[in-house]
Amino acid sequence: MRFTASFETIAADYHSHGQSQVLRFWDSLDAESQDKLLQQLADVDLPLLDRLLQNEDPTVDFAALAKRAKAPPAVRADGIGAAWHGAEALQRGEDALRSGSVGVLIVAGGQGTRLGFDHPKGLFPIGPVSNRTLFQMFADSIQGIQRRYGCRIPLYLMTSPATHEETLSYLQTEKYLGLDPDQVHLFCQGTMPAVDAKSGKLLLESRDSLALSPDGHGGTVAALQRSGALDALKMAGVSQLFYAQVDNPLVRLCDPYLIGHHLMAGSEMTTQVVRKRFAMERVGNVVHVDGRVQIIEYSDLPEEAAERTDEAGNLQLWAGNIAVHVLDIEFLQRAAKGNELLPFHRALKKVSYIDEKGNAIEPDTPNATKFERFIFDLLPAAENAFVVEGIAAEIFAPVKNAEGSATDTPSAARQQICSLHRAWLRDAGLSVDDQIQVEINPRLALDGDEVRLAMEQGLFPPPGTAITKDSYFDRPPS
Repeated sequence: MRFTASFETIAADYHSHGQSQVLRFWDSLDAESQDKLLQQLADVDLPLLDRLLQNEDPTVDFAALAKRAKAPPAVRADGIGAAWHGAEALQRGEDALRSGSVGVLIVAGGQGTRLGFDHPKGLFPIGPVSNRTLFQMFADSIQGIQRRYGCRIPLYLMTSPATHEETLSYLQTEKYLGLDPDQVHLFCQGTMPAVDAKSGKLLLESRDSLALSPDGHGGTVAALQRSGALDALKMAGVSQLFYAQVDNPLVRLCDPYLIGHHLMAGSEMTTQVVRKRFAMERVGNVVHVDGRVQIIEYSDLPEEAAERTDEAGNLQLWAGNIAVHVLDIEFLQRAAKGNELLPFHRALKKVSYIDEKGNAIEPDTPNATKFERFIFDLLPAAENAFVVEGIAAEIFAPVKNAEGSATDTPSAARQQICSLHRAWLRDAGLSVDDQIQVEINPRLALDGDEVRLAMEQGLFPPPGTAITKDSYFDRPPS
C-alpha cells in the first residue's frame, strides 16, 4: 500500500529543518522505494532531532553528582538491609507468582556480531552440554516456574528491525520452544536516525533508506506502549514485569526473592545488582543521590569517587548494574506518557553511508552520532526504588564477546553454568569432578532444593553416585 502522506508535505518539512539532502535521490527511486523512504521520514521526530542537535536537553555534572552519591537502599546478599525478613520477601514473591501477576520481558534486539554469530543473539547455542540456545534456556526457565507455582507466565520479547523476522521464524519452526504460542509476544523496538558528527545532517544508508539504529533498551517503554502490550498486560492481571537481557543465561527469571523484596519495599522499580570486584570495574554504578536511586556509568564516575570506602574499608559505591529489574506496570504506563523521563544519550560510532553521489562509504574512524535511551534512567523517577544484591556466580554470566576475549565469552558462561549445577549436585550427595560438564534443565529443577526433590522421585542418580561423564539432566516427556 502506498504511504498516504504527500511527498510535498514531507519535503517541505525536511527543507524547513535543514535536512532536505535525504531526498536528493528521490527522482531515481521506483514507487516501492519511494514509499519505503517516505515512511521512514514520516516516522522521524524532527523537532526532537533539532533539540538533540542543539544540545537543548539537560546536561549532568557527573563529578558533582558523584561527590554526593551514597550506597543505594538495598538488601545485601546476606539478607541485611531491609526492614523485613528474607523469608517474608520470598513468601510474598511466591504468592505473586502463584497469583499470575508477573510477566517476563526479555530484551532481544541485538545481533551476535561481537560473537562472530550473524544471527539474533537469542539463537546463539550456549547450553554447555545440551547446546540449547539462549532463547530455549529462557523458555525452559518459564516452564520450570510454571511447573513450580502452577501459574502462567506471559513472555514478551523485544526484537529490533534487524532481528524480528528471524526470531519469529525461529519460534514458529521450534513450536515456541515448548510454550503456548499465545503466551509468547514479540514486539519491535523503535529506531533513531544517525547524523553526521560534524554537520548534524541525517545520513542515508542507501538511496531509499536512512541510516537507522535501534533506540536503545530505553526504547522498551515506548515500544511496549506502541504495541499495546502495556494495556494487554494490565487487562490480563499482570502488575509486575520482570526485565532481563537476552545475553545472560544465568539470570534467574521471576526470582521470587527479588520480586518479594520489590513488593515489600513498595517499589515501582527494583534492580538486582552484584558487588563490584574493584573500584573502576566497567559496570554501571547503582547509587543514591539527592533522595533518588540512579546509575552512574563507569565512564562518568571519577576515580576519586569510585575509590571511596566506608568505615569498614569496603567500596562505598559497591553496587554493579547487571540489567535485571522488576517494574510496576502502572509505573511503565506513567513513564510512557512522559518521554522526558528517559533522556537520550549520544554515542560516536562508525556508520556506513552513501555520499552525495550515491557512493557507499565505509568509514575507518567514528563519523556519526547515534542516539539511544537506557531503561535504567527510569530509576530516579520511580517511587521507593530499591536494590537487591545477588551473588554474581549464581546469576550473571553475560555472553557478549567472541572466544579469545578477556571477559564475557561463551566458554566462560558455559563454565559458570556447569560450576553452579555441579554445586547443586554435590549438595544433593552426588560426586562430580571439576572437569565433568553438567547441565540441569530448569524444567526438571530450578535450584538445588529442587534437585533433591527430583532425586527423591528417581529423576537423578541416587546419593553417593559418581558422575563420570558429561551429563545433561532434563525432565522426561510427559
